[in-house]
Amino acid sequence: ILIDEAPKIYEDGGSLDMIRDRALMFLDKYNEENPSKKMELVLFEDALKHMLRINRLIEMPRGSGLLVGVGGSGKQSLTRLAAYISKAMCFQITLTKQYNRSSLLDDIRILYKSAGHKRQPTVFLFTESEIKDEVFLETINSILSTGEVPGLFAKDEMMAMTADLHNDFIRDRLGKEETQANLKQYFTDCVRDNLHIMLCMSPLNPKFPVRARKFPGLVSSPTIDWFLPWPEEALVSVSHGFINDFPLDCSDNVKSSLITHMGRVHKMVSDVCDEYFNSMRRKVYQTPKSYLSFIAAYKSMYNEKLSALKEKEGRVRLGLEKLEQGAKDVEKLKSVLADEQVKLEQTSRKVNDMLETVNMSKAEAKIEEERVEAIKKKCESDAVRIQKD
Repeated sequence: ILIDEAPKIYEDGGSLDMIRDRALMFLDKYNEENPSKKMELVLFEDALKHMLRINRLIEMPRGSGLLVGVGGSGKQSLTRLAAYISKAMCFQITLTKQYNRSSLLDDIRILYKSAGHKRQPTVFLFTESEIKDEVFLETINSILSTGEVPGLFAKDEMMAMTADLHNDFIRDRLGKEETQANLKQYFTDCVRDNLHIMLCMSPLNPKFPVRARKFPGLVSSPTIDWFLPWPEEALVSVSHGFINDFPLDCSDNVKSSLITHMGRVHKMVSDVCDEYFNSMRRKVYQTPKSYLSFIAAYKSMYNEKLSALKEKEGRVRLGLEKLEQGAKDVEKLKSVLADEQVKLEQTSRKVNDMLETVNMSKAEAKIEEERVEAIKKKCESDAVRIQKD
């Protein structure tokens, strides 16, 4: 029976390849345990380093992060994987039409109870798309700066939770008086130690610098991890991860060239976008999400076109089979026709012989008829003569 978890020991993790294998093992376990939230990640070098940074922030007391990068950089997915590796609860709000600050406070209460009352590692994943009201950022700013949210818990509820932490307070705060104020501060410190806020922001959003000035705690309190554009090697690694196991009707060399070509094309498009901005002063963005959408669209279009081509091939093949079968049937009919032709000629000869016989019989009958007619006329003349006499 497992009584307590083994303590975590800080030790050398080896090379990046060894860490990547370990991370992929955790990714497979995460996908098995969460089939509805399955993640298809390609842990190239940059993504792996970002995941390690996020994981270190989660392992550190009061470690929070500001993840800055364009859409599709992997901020949310890497945070979920890092939280799973650290055995921390990863929480993300679910936006609805009725979601407001009161709903946000209800969710924060759950986080505070997990991080402060239960003292469990808790990750709060918050993205800029979930900022329904700027008041949300004021609350997040307060949590990052002081760990306190005014009016979050009722007095009796707070006293009940701090009472459960009494023994831990005595053990951790030697010499401190057991006052309600000290217990409440201990609860707040536990929340700050165990609650790790991961803010996902995009530098392309014009509100990003405004929010940074308006709420300085969002920038000064967490550690900033800047997700730079993917290099060509990363783009090729991503295309390899999505295309390598995808069934293509081509040779391995052609598939390898296609994988490399995809990464180079996206890099070329990004470079052209920069040149367009330098010449026209107009921004056109090609984000990692665009690249992932391009790969998904390619796979979908390939399946669609291949299906249509196979359907046409099936129709042509069926037509050729019908033509071949028709040719065989014609050959069979020719042989049957030849046999019937021989029988027809034999029957024609018999019919001709019968006609000759009939004609001969007819001539004989005619001669006999003439002779009978002569006898008849003679008999009639004799009858007339007798009557006269």
